[in-house]
Amino acid sequence: MKATQALHDLGQSLWLDNITRSLVATGTLRRYVSELSVTGLTSNPTIFDEAIKKSSDYDASIRKKLKEGGSGEDLFFEVAIEDIAAAADIFDPTHDKTLGVDGWVSLEVSPLLAHDTKATIAMTKDLHARVGRRNVLIKIPGTKEGLPAIEEAIFAGVPVNVTLLFSREQYLAAAEAYIRGIERRIDAGLNPCVGSVASVFMSRWDVAVKDKAPDALRDQLGIAIGKRIYKAYCELLTSPRWMRAYNAGARPQRLLWASTGTKDPKASDILYIKALAAPFTVNTMPEGTLKAFADHGDAIAIMPADGGDGEEMLARFAKAGVDIDELAAGLQDEGAKSFVKSWKDLMQVIASKSAMLEKAG
Repeated sequence: MKATQALHDLGQSLWLDNITRSLVATGTLRRYVSELSVTGLTSNPTIFDEAIKKSSDYDASIRKKLKEGGSGEDLFFEVAIEDIAAAADIFDPTHDKTLGVDGWVSLEVSPLLAHDTKATIAMTKDLHARVGRRNVLIKIPGTKEGLPAIEEAIFAGVPVNVTLLFSREQYLAAAEAYIRGIERRIDAGLNPCVGSVASVFMSRWDVAVKDKAPDALRDQLGIAIGKRIYKAYCELLTSPRWMRAYNAGARPQRLLWASTGTKDPKASDILYIKALAAPFTVNTMPEGTLKAFADHGDAIAIMPADGGDGEEMLARFAKAGVDIDELAAGLQDEGAKSFVKSWKDLMQVIASKSAMLEKAG
């Protein structure tokens, strides 16, 4: 049995953190579904930037959109939605089989709106309607300004992937926004079954402290944070408030591990995959990490529901001078700025590709 199948059988969903037109068109994505137990997919501006910049796969589509008067951001979303819809169709049988728990594909709102609540709400609703697939999650950042947008999107019945979460406190704030939206639907007599995941970024913690923490603690911070968050997640799932919502027909917002590709060349390339194995969670993996785990993944231990030694490890980091709360705020802010940079790079790629295609006729 492949390690990916074993991890899936433990109760964790394996999603691919990548999308390209060729991945869908060549049947590679379908092969990952059948051979590597992949049950969903996430995307982001950087992924699309690389895909469009490094291939001619999108040229015909961009040329067509240009002739229809498309440009800039709107043209990009038209092109991206084609990929997202095609991937969503591939995962639709999984969505059916799991009664909507799994089989999701994610598309992100413009990162330029990370601090604009009203505009984020409007774009979230618009993108979901344009894709026209039931198993698409719209990614909204879990920033202070993003939290009201998350609540409103859930209340409107739009499935949401809350992104850019780093700490337990940020995760709990996102979960609170989700459950408020669900409770409002219950009070309004609406169907409370609205899909959502909360995406917590892991490897960036270790990158942030690689030159600050002792060698004995190398590559341990992200995992310790994950244990702390998983404990909070398990407690929320069994809390009276959330169970009341389940009783009304709601479903839990699942915890998703993001940024799980190993950044440290000295560490195992499947470090975060093994450490974050936990039932009723999602791990969205870069393509290389997914293949590496399928190739040489070995015995898997399930993360303890009580957080195991997470707090003990975090105490050691605190003793070494690492301020977790300050670092979490910095990572979220830095992540938002990074997404904006990727978005601007993507818009430049769209502009240059459009100009080239128009000149070529």
